Amino acid sequence: MLSLEYLDLSYNNLSGEIPKSLEALVYLKYLNVSFNKLSGEIPTGGPFAIVTSQSFLSNDALCGDSRFNVKPCLTKSSKKSRRKVVLTALYILLGIGSLFTLAVGFVVLRLRNTKKSASQKDVSLVKGHERISYYELEQATEGFNEANLLGNGSFSMVYKGILEDGMIFAAKVFNVQLEGAFKSFDTECEILRNLRHRNLTKVITSCANLDFKALVLEYMPNGTLDKWLYSHNLFLNLLQRLDIMIDVASAIDYLHNGHTTPVVHCDLKPSNVLLDQEMVGHVSDFGIAKLLGEGEAFVQTRTISTIGYIAPEYGQDGIVSTSCDVYSFGTLIMETFTRKRPSDEIFTGELSIQRWVSNSFPTGIYKVVDYYLVQSGDEHIDAKLQCLLSIMELALSCTLVTPDARISMKYALSTLKKIRLQLVISQH
Repeated sequence: MLSLEYLDLSYNNLSGEIPKSLEALVYLKYLNVSFNKLSGEIPTGGPFAIVTSQSFLSNDALCGDSRFNVKPCLTKSSKKSRRKVVLTALYILLGIGSLFTLAVGFVVLRLRNTKKSASQKDVSLVKGHERISYYELEQATEGFNEANLLGNGSFSMVYKGILEDGMIFAAKVFNVQLEGAFKSFDTECEILRNLRHRNLTKVITSCANLDFKALVLEYMPNGTLDKWLYSHNLFLNLLQRLDIMIDVASAIDYLHNGHTTPVVHCDLKPSNVLLDQEMVGHVSDFGIAKLLGEGEAFVQTRTISTIGYIAPEYGQDGIVSTSCDVYSFGTLIMETFTRKRPSDEIFTGELSIQRWVSNSFPTGIYKVVDYYLVQSGDEHIDAKLQCLLSIMELALSCTLVTPDARISMKYALSTLKKIRLQLVISQH
């Protein structure tokens, strides 16, 4: 990556030293490693000759040149004397440690048998519930009681469960009587075992035998985006909806570009966007997701996702690519800010939600967006309308008929972040 021009690694909880090899990045114009846990000397050659102290903020263990506003590094002589002190202290600690180890070993041997059952009892707590039995699931959900039902999909039902230790989770139980349920379970396991992102629903473990398949998921106390859009007693303001769309875009961008094998979600819709305690959006339900092999731009499938959100090439020819997710995401944006489902009764014949938004763009956009987002008398109404105009323009770019003409999810994410910044600035 010798041609790298821009490198921002801030807020990543990184530790260790800054590699001296970065001095070879002669084309680097911008560097930011602020707010990490870096240590050691800051290099001075190559691009480090032009960077300022702003690139290294809040890394208390860094040392180096005074222009970086960090402490000076230790000289060789002070390092030698310090090494002697450290070695002396180390010898003393080793002696104490040896005695302590012998004592602990003796106690452990004496108590080994009595602690065996207790350790077995605690293992699930220590390892974060790596194994949950069918019996535990049944007890935690009160026999998969309908009162604990959180939602249901094509192949599964999701129940709220509470373990004896108080841990709350969501159990996604697959209906093994339905054709495709086993494949859906296997697909989710295969995809989710290697994915880690703050905007993807976390899988705690699975529970499976010949007659039962279930995933144990992180519990989302605020339910689905669908619930928040269409419940009469719940409301999301403009900024909340925009933040949730940014969360979803972050997750899908990670699926497309942040993993060795690109993943196409294939079923992006409000009921598959879950909200945690802080109203952060998490993408869920990977039952019909597709993995793209190395060098593959698309795959062909007979599995069809939800009507209204499905891209034309997917619905007509079964061709699945990352562009299909972009199309679904654009539709999701339209629904989120208009509060109209693609299956709404007003969309008949040739009129779809995509065409409805397109026909109103740009001068009539206020007629299609959710009335409660831009009420007359709002002092920020002009800024909000401009924000909504930019959002709908982005949504239209996502839902173009030709896959190659659609924008990428990475571009959609960066654009949404810019729109959010402009909204926040205009309101202050």
